[in-house]
Amino acid sequence: MKFLALLAVLLLEQVRPLHEDNRAHRWLGQYAAVTDRYFNAGEYRHGLVAWIVFVGSIVAVTALVFHALHAVSALLGLLWGVAVLYLTMGFRRFSHHYTEIQQALRAADVSGAREWLGKWRGESASEFGATEVASVAIEQGLLASHRQVFGTMAWFVVLGPAGAILYRLAAMLEEKWGRRTDGEVSAFGRFATQAFYWIDWVPAHLTAASLAVVGNFEDAAYCWRMQAHTWSPHGDGIILASGAGALGVRLGRAVHGSGGLEPGPELGTGAEADVDHMQSAVGLIWRALVLWMFLVLVVSVAHALG
Repeated sequence: MKFLALLAVLLLEQVRPLHEDNRAHRWLGQYAAVTDRYFNAGEYRHGLVAWIVFVGSIVAVTALVFHALHAVSALLGLLWGVAVLYLTMGFRRFSHHYTEIQQALRAADVSGAREWLGKWRGESASEFGATEVASVAIEQGLLASHRQVFGTMAWFVVLGPAGAILYRLAAMLEEKWGRRTDGEVSAFGRFATQAFYWIDWVPAHLTAASLAVVGNFEDAAYCWRMQAHTWSPHGDGIILASGAGALGVRLGRAVHGSGGLEPGPELGTGAEADVDHMQSAVGLIWRALVLWMFLVLVVSVAHALG
């Protein structure tokens, strides 16, 4: 049933993608803001209670609805799983940014590529060169694929619709409450950062491993072992290091920022990033998805056969 739900959502998203600024996401953002406003007194324990209230309430409702529907009919339970996945998972939430950047670089329109990258990241990319735009776009694409697809899939397979909601809410609060000020996380947001680290630990390693398997395994394993620890947060580091090694491209190097050239840890091996590497990254991610779906199918069949 979980394989069918995942397959249905992947196909549905290709036909009718859900816009990132949809009503459900706006409601969740408003709920998070209200929770922040009522609980944020600037201390760690307040962040812990707020996280439990926000995440726990939604996950509990999701699980209760699923079990109630499944008790009536397995088909209703399946449809609820599809609905939850449709709201929490999908490539099309970010792929248009990636595609526009790729098309602009192919047309030698570096200015247009910078503009699209800036919209995607929410930060100016006006000082980036073509290599830096391609490099950062690949990084963003790998991380977005993990958070929007693979991480959600992993928790859905384990806990069903409640797992998918748990992962997406944890990721959202890590972004909203775990904001870093001068390199440090606020006391209120520290629990959100810690919670997502542990919730994402296994999915991040699974994503990194799958990228290695479907790409250049030897280089991916080397970069994972030798370079991932230089990147923060660590979960992002292992995905980027493995992905860069699997692609045979160098990522994570210094890029231009508003204050000039900002140094960053180098990840990967091989050539400088370019538009062809961007296309290779798309193929790598899709091969990893096929691998995940195959494994989910095998587990589903084995479970069905007892």
